[in-house]
Formats: sequence, C-alpha cells, structure tokens
Amino acid sequence: MSDRDGNSFVWFLAGLGLGALAGVLYAPRSGAETREVLRARAEEGRDYVRGRAREAREQAQGWADRGREVVNQQKEQFRAAYEAGRQAYHEATTEAGTTKNL
Repeated sequence: MSDRDGNSFVWFLAGLGLGALAGVLYAPRSGAETREVLRARAEEGRDYVRGRAREAREQAQGWADRGREVVNQQKEQFRAAYEAGRQAYHEATTEAGTTKNL
C-alpha cells in the first residue's frame, strides 16, 4: 500500500468519525435513548465479530485437517514407492547372482 493510499484511508476514518459524531449530536432521540441504541448496536457488532471469528477458526481448522490428510497421503505414497523400488532392486540383484542388503 502506498503512502498516498494510507493517507486517504486515514482521512476516510476521520470523516467517518466526524459524521458519527454529528449524527449523535443531532439525533432525534434523548441522550439516554441514544446511548441505549448505541449499546445495543455495539453488542450486535460484538456478537457478529465473535461469530465471524468462530467461523474463521473452524474454517482454518478444516484447512489444517485437510492439509494433514494430504501430507499423510503423500507420505504413504512415498513409502510405497520406496518399498517398491527396494523390492525391485532386491529382485534385480538376486537374479544377477549378487545380493546386497539395503
């Protein structure tokens, strides 16, 4: 991200904050009602963020599990290929009359 983009984002956040402040100051509700609405919205936001975090954690866990499965499959394929090569070498050297152990 370039410095110019970062500066634009800061100005955007400042404008967002000023807009929120102006909205609260000119709100048609009383202070107590406005605080209650803000508190309720903050709790909704908190619950939303917690839910999204839980979903992200579950998704990451699924990816990690799938990754472990793929690695284990690759290890098994490598072991099978190694054993097949070892067996073929053993058979080839036995047929030739020389036996060497691996």
